[in-house]
Amino acid sequence: MTETSDKLPLRTKILYGFGASAYGIKDNGFSVFLLYYYNQVVGMRADIVSLAIAIALFVDAFIDPLIGQMTDRTRTPIGRRHPWLYGAAIPIAIAWLLLWHPPETSGMLQFFYLLTMAMLVRITLSAYEVPSLALLPELSRDYHDRTSTLRYRTLFGWASGLGIMVVAYGLLLVPSADYPVGMLNVDGYSTYAIVGACIMAIAVLVSAASTHKRIVGRYKAESSPPKTAEGFAEMLSAYRFSPFLLLMFAGVFAFTNQGLTFAMTPYLLTHVWEFGSAEMTLYSAVLFIGVILAFLLVTPISKRTGKPKGAAFLTLFAVIVGTAPYWLRMIDLFPPPGSPNLIPVLFTFLVIGIAASISAMILTMSMMADVTDAYAFEVGKRTEGLFSSGMWFMQKMVGGMGILLSGLIISFIQLPAQAIPGSVDPAIVDNLALIFVTLVTVIGLAGTWAYTLFPLGEQDHSDRIAKLEATMPKVK
Repeated sequence: MTETSDKLPLRTKILYGFGASAYGIKDNGFSVFLLYYYNQVVGMRADIVSLAIAIALFVDAFIDPLIGQMTDRTRTPIGRRHPWLYGAAIPIAIAWLLLWHPPETSGMLQFFYLLTMAMLVRITLSAYEVPSLALLPELSRDYHDRTSTLRYRTLFGWASGLGIMVVAYGLLLVPSADYPVGMLNVDGYSTYAIVGACIMAIAVLVSAASTHKRIVGRYKAESSPPKTAEGFAEMLSAYRFSPFLLLMFAGVFAFTNQGLTFAMTPYLLTHVWEFGSAEMTLYSAVLFIGVILAFLLVTPISKRTGKPKGAAFLTLFAVIVGTAPYWLRMIDLFPPPGSPNLIPVLFTFLVIGIAASISAMILTMSMMADVTDAYAFEVGKRTEGLFSSGMWFMQKMVGGMGILLSGLIISFIQLPAQAIPGSVDPAIVDNLALIFVTLVTVIGLAGTWAYTLFPLGEQDHSDRIAKLEATMPKVK
């Protein structure tokens, strides 16, 4: 078997992908529930909550490159990445539990508690996600097999996030004698945290074990440790690599939209479409159809169009389909709340839009693996961890911006705390929809253009791998 045909076994793809369940649960919590929980349940102001979450994201983002470089430079009998993977599991679970159990104290102390716990969750998860994503170029060198492998990470990431959201909406955040509004059920959020922590720890450990033999075998086959970016100047030099910068430029728009959309979803579904607990549960379940569509379609699209053109097309398509219900609502051409046609029509748009958006994200991550090979070929240094951390750095910085924008929007439109669906001033609801859909459209169109600038293609990759083949050990 040649290196260019060295594809990853299906079992390893599945178990490697299972590790993304930890990130999926975290991302769902931060993007969908955290702002709402601390604002509507704990009682903190939305702009203060979003500020704490954004600061935590920004601080964590600057730590990621340090983690990336340290994993590149780690030298142990089990390789560079696996000590980090195994060591992160338990700290992730503990930090997640603490985040969802804030003390009853002053607003100021609650702000710093939220800030500290949000940082702790993100840093411990970075200690797993940065080296885990850095494994991809080493696990498979095949251009399209990388996209195929990332499908499983995406599948499990979304499945875990959506799955725990279904459980939350359907079983945990439901009305009770003490909490007549399900979304305000404090006990439900506590159980949500416990279940999530257990799944996160198990997923991280299983994923690390699944790649152990394959990766450690590669390390043992190396005659000497690979050259990496050793100092700060070399780190900056790697980050100035043109294909990396262009991919980050496109990612800024894509992940800003993702953060904005996820953080706004509870508000939009609750007040624009006036969903209750049953509709929220159905929404979470139906979205998984979009994940399955992305899983099935992304590799064929990539093979037909190439990764950069595929990402550009999918981003544009996601913007058009995902925002259409809100534009049509403004001109009274969309089923109103309470209409029997609302759920099937709205869900059809959302499923197609989310499938296109997820597919674009998969291609973005796959292109980052190609960037690491191009840099190794041109410079002679293997910096998979550094580039992986760069991706997470960008994602967290702009994702935090999306959450910050969401909090500012909620404060700007003056949405009342603990607002009941259907009771909010219609002008406030209209402003909520208009501001959201305008921002998503503008950011999405900019991202579509940015993806077309990425310079690395399949033929370039094949040529580089063929030349690197003699210097890199085979994986048995």
